[in-house]
Amino acid sequence: MTDRAPGTGTRTARRAVVQASLAFLEREAGEEAVTRVLAAMAPDHGELALQGDAEEVSLDQVFRLWRVMDRELEHHEGWMERAGAFSIESTGRDQYGGIVGKTSPLEFLTQRISLFRLYYRCGRMEVVRHGEGEAVLRLVDFGPSDPLFCARQTGGLQRALALAQGGEPQVRHVRCAHEGDAFCEWRLRWGAPEGGGSASARD
Repeated sequence: MTDRAPGTGTRTARRAVVQASLAFLEREAGEEAVTRVLAAMAPDHGELALQGDAEEVSLDQVFRLWRVMDRELEHHEGWMERAGAFSIESTGRDQYGGIVGKTSPLEFLTQRISLFRLYYRCGRMEVVRHGEGEAVLRLVDFGPSDPLFCARQTGGLQRALALAQGGEPQVRHVRCAHEGDAFCEWRLRWGAPEGGGSASARD
């Protein structure tokens, strides 16, 4: 089954997104929570390629998985931001270490290969403004989304900045299509890495 949103064509995510989500769920709430979530997904969990060899998964099914996880983790405040950070720390660092392991956040953000596109096969993150210690990212051409996706990006970006030697990184989701804005944007700020570098540019 594929997810065809109007005007966007087939939208998929890498299977690693699902794997990291379930690995986080197990760490956060235990194996029984994973069992309950997969039971709630039935019969669709087979389409998530949880046990198969498919490299890509329907984005609609990924969104549904996250909504089921949200009900399971309703008392775990900020869980999706932590899940995004976990994904970058685990699969991102293991599979794409050369992309996240840059010498500065700006080098990470402006490199030719997009980490976002390695996870999602639709849309792109564009750097619309950047300066010393700060940048603004905009999500374009992604199609219908989910607020949980936005929270996941917030946590993932913050962890990615830290891995790129950004000191005390801060990420704010300042515009959101789910709150009436035309697009989603994130404002990123960071200081010098611990132990050296220029002074922080954060307010």
